[in-house]
Amino acid sequence: MMLKKKHRLTRYKMYQDIEKNLRKPMSGKILAISSPEGFSEMIDLKNSEITETSFPEVDCQNLPFEDNSFDYVISDQVLEHITMPEQAIKEALRVLKPNGIAIHTTCFMNYYHPSPIDYFRFSPDALKYLYHGYSRIIIGGWGNRLAIAICMLGDRFRAIPIPNHKYSLRNFIASYNKTRYPISTWSIAEK
Repeated sequence: MMLKKKHRLTRYKMYQDIEKNLRKPMSGKILAISSPEGFSEMIDLKNSEITETSFPEVDCQNLPFEDNSFDYVISDQVLEHITMPEQAIKEALRVLKPNGIAIHTTCFMNYYHPSPIDYFRFSPDALKYLYHGYSRIIIGGWGNRLAIAICMLGDRFRAIPIPNHKYSLRNFIASYNKTRYPISTWSIAEK
């Protein structure tokens, strides 16, 4: 059985925080540079047109779309796999409509995972540095020492399902955040 990305240990809190920081559900024209599955509960599917692409087939550092084409650009765990992440952030800005939103998720404390190549890790400060020309930026990160230890046990443990009820030990581990130990990092930026 394939687990939804939203319910994995390393992404559970990240998706919750992104959803809380969005003013409303995503709608309109959405460019998804990777699977939008983790964002599915944040998208108003009735009022959206999703263009789903995949890196490296579509190079997010040189997007093949016109300026001001999309209301949202989302990339999920892509920035660490490209050679010029700052260029990808600029390209998202270029293809966004005025007041459009770019959402990028990535990692900081993570094992080597080539897909096809693994180049970078991003602290919240590094993500903030990449955003030039955006009017509003929200940066976040999630992690804690116990989650890092669990993640080092291997993919099977990273992918443990996280129940939504707060009295679960797994939910506590996936929700507890110590800013000094970010595993996952993310950004929401408005054009």
